[in-house]
Amino acid sequence: MKLKIWAVLMLMAFTPPAEKDRIAAIGSLNADQKKIYLPGEDFEPINKPSTGDWLDVHREPGQTFEQYVKEGFIRPDKKRHTIYLLPIGKFAPGRSPSLKALRECAEAYFMMKVKVQKPIPVEGHDFTTRINPYTKNRQILTHDVLKLLKKLLPKDAFCILAITMEDLYPDPSWNFVFGMASLYERVGVFSFARYDPAFYGEKRGKDYKQILLRRSCKVLTHEAVHMFGIGHCIYFQCGMCGSNHLDESDARPIHLCPVCLRKLQHNLGFDPVARYRKLKQFYSKYGLEPEASWVGVRLKNITGK
Repeated sequence: MKLKIWAVLMLMAFTPPAEKDRIAAIGSLNADQKKIYLPGEDFEPINKPSTGDWLDVHREPGQTFEQYVKEGFIRPDKKRHTIYLLPIGKFAPGRSPSLKALRECAEAYFMMKVKVQKPIPVEGHDFTTRINPYTKNRQILTHDVLKLLKKLLPKDAFCILAITMEDLYPDPSWNFVFGMASLYERVGVFSFARYDPAFYGEKRGKDYKQILLRRSCKVLTHEAVHMFGIGHCIYFQCGMCGSNHLDESDARPIHLCPVCLRKLQHNLGFDPVARYRKLKQFYSKYGLEPEASWVGVRLKNITGK
């Protein structure tokens, strides 16, 4: 039956859900929850995809809050409670996102302990590499990284995520991939290489550090949210919307929509207002002004101040 449904979905063009369906996806809410999760004007509905966009190619059915709860999910516990970030290769100052900033971003986003491990070199490990025929840049085979991460997984780790400025590929037939993860083995790897304007031969502008950090925070949080069993979003413009290319990734916000935020809160049990406040501090500290402004408006609409 599931195979038949999938086949039908692949033949149908994606139609953005109606407002009643977006609200229904959030689930039933009590009075206090309505203040947090009713979207108001702070969240934009998802757009109809253009040719080549994620939902034009991947006809996903979506995941409501109630489906998330019923399907079951992985959650941190007393033994596994820390997110680990493992840098692979060089993170040169001025050419890479700050590891300190990435840690602070993840801590605010998930309200969890996050540790950055000592970087490991590309050389000296059983990583298959190649030179991309188009970009002439070195690439690492993702499966080799995931294999290593399974061996390095700390006992107290909820998950371990490798981050790198090296380009990645998942198979010889692929040009590249932004990242790859194994949810139930709690490991993942993703690259920030293609988020640097210089990767495409473009000149780095005055605000390129903010651009690189913003893009890196988006992919870090997006992939880490998947580790909690949360699928791609089809309801709102959301940090969990899929993306097929850089323009689509740039267009999506870093924040979670009400549906996805409620899933993450249900899993982790954080105070949403405290989380918004911590995120606002992070965005302001690192010059991500549009994000800081959005959170400020959202907090005012929730708390009245």
